[in-house]
Amino acid sequence: MSEETGSEKRALGRHERFRGDYPVVVEGLRNQFGEQVVHEDLDLKVRRREILGVVGGSGTGKSVLMRSIIGLQQPAQGNIEVFGRSITEAEPDENIGIRNRWGVLFQGGALFSTLTVGENVEVPLRQFYPELSPELRREIARYKVILSGLPEEAANKFPSELSGGMRKRAGLARALSLDPELLFLDEPTAGLDPIGADKFDRLTKELQDTLGLTVFLITHDLDTLYAICDRVAVLAEKRVIAVGTIPELLETQHPWIEEYFNGPRGRAAQGTQARSDG
Repeated sequence: MSEETGSEKRALGRHERFRGDYPVVVEGLRNQFGEQVVHEDLDLKVRRREILGVVGGSGTGKSVLMRSIIGLQQPAQGNIEVFGRSITEAEPDENIGIRNRWGVLFQGGALFSTLTVGENVEVPLRQFYPELSPELRREIARYKVILSGLPEEAANKFPSELSGGMRKRAGLARALSLDPELLFLDEPTAGLDPIGADKFDRLTKELQDTLGLTVFLITHDLDTLYAICDRVAVLAEKRVIAVGTIPELLETQHPWIEEYFNGPRGRAAQGTQARSDG
């Protein structure tokens, strides 16, 4: 069980923010597809208001872990608590009061192609706040589009009319539509040029600072890990083998961690960060 007090185990009020230490607690997670076991006895705690980077080799189940936490993948075993409430043990309808407290940016943005950007942002508002007037929904959507770093007029464009980087930001605007406390980002800088990736990293950090977000960030981008992540969780051997700052991870002397962070790209990212700090 998680370490929140009994008072924090109760259901949060609609506009009440979570004040426990760990908004996400994963214990003994097992995920498998047929005979293939992806996770076995996986444990992970995400601290409130941190940016947690999640890394691992191909096939280690980074996206599967995220999908398990947000209830899209039913694990074979284990327990997942979000904001002190079990995701794995509750009936789907019982999680409604939790799901409107997080936002998700899937790979590629996962926007509805037949809707404009503004209409995409309105989708969660329609689901969770059907009492809102169309005018207020449009105004909220416009604000979220601007908050994501897009020009206001982008709200009237279709995803096909946007560049790859703009689609990422449009997906981020939708993820922010419900004023979430917890933000999931799945490879947000994949496919972006270095300048675009750096701008997205800076935006993520600014949003985390301004809105008090907890960010669960799946990435393979070493520049992102060095630039904005408070801690990094490493998936290998079907579990989380280590969690900590990059210097703390390197002290583990695990071969995969050593190779990942001390390889050519890792050294380049470390140099870039050192120049930025200087």
